[in-house]
Amino acid sequence: MIVGSLGHGNVLRIAPGKTTAEEWIKPGTGGLNSVLGVFADERSKLLWVCSNKFEDTGGATAVKTFDLKSGAAKNTYPLPGDPVLCNDIAIDADGTAYISDPRQGSVLMLKTSQKALEIAIKDPLLAGADGLAFGDKTTLYVNSVTTGKLLRLDLGPDGKAKGVVELKLPRPLERPDGMRTIGKQRLLLAENSGRMSIVTFEGPEMRNVVLRTLKEGLEATPAVTATKGMPWIVEGKLNYRNDANLKDKDPGTFKMYGVPLQKH
Repeated sequence: MIVGSLGHGNVLRIAPGKTTAEEWIKPGTGGLNSVLGVFADERSKLLWVCSNKFEDTGGATAVKTFDLKSGAAKNTYPLPGDPVLCNDIAIDADGTAYISDPRQGSVLMLKTSQKALEIAIKDPLLAGADGLAFGDKTTLYVNSVTTGKLLRLDLGPDGKAKGVVELKLPRPLERPDGMRTIGKQRLLLAENSGRMSIVTFEGPEMRNVVLRTLKEGLEATPAVTATKGMPWIVEGKLNYRNDANLKDKDPGTFKMYGVPLQKH
């Protein structure tokens, strides 16, 4: 498994059978800054990384690619606009990359033939756009970490979104963040409240969200992933950065938790 670090600006790997993470891509490699979303695309053999400039030094905020085997820096694609934030990445069946920008309220795209990002959609509903995950080839889901919304983008033949659909939630989402696809119209969702859920859809035009909690009671959980049928959730402990009462305290060990899926 591959983990990005916001605090250290590096990328780590957890080898098969191991329970500890080791640094793999060092801070500053290829201009790497504070890391948010990472996405390993095994088809293209690329690791996509959201690199963000929060200080006056280092490269501009961009989505970067690295060789998935060696970790060598490949390409850099700066985000258009100001201010910007590269948050998360999803890749479609054709290799087109989609990137969320919560500050611009947009989702960007990069086809394999392109050299620069372009806007797939920009909409007021996308304010705080964070986690991205595909439901099927032409359906991309986006959540908002600031408004708690879960949204659906229906993609056209050109890869751009034809519009934004706000979905009906069974309960309020608490700072939703990372999402990952685990099947057709089936997602994993992390909420920073310490919860991981399975997301499915039902009802007219699949507009009703169904949530099934897999794990809760953790500390500030911004990311999920799945490997070999096992969902994992990351304790990012962002509360130690954002809560004034915790900023000077030791967050302790950072952990990931695997949660076996129950068979139905």
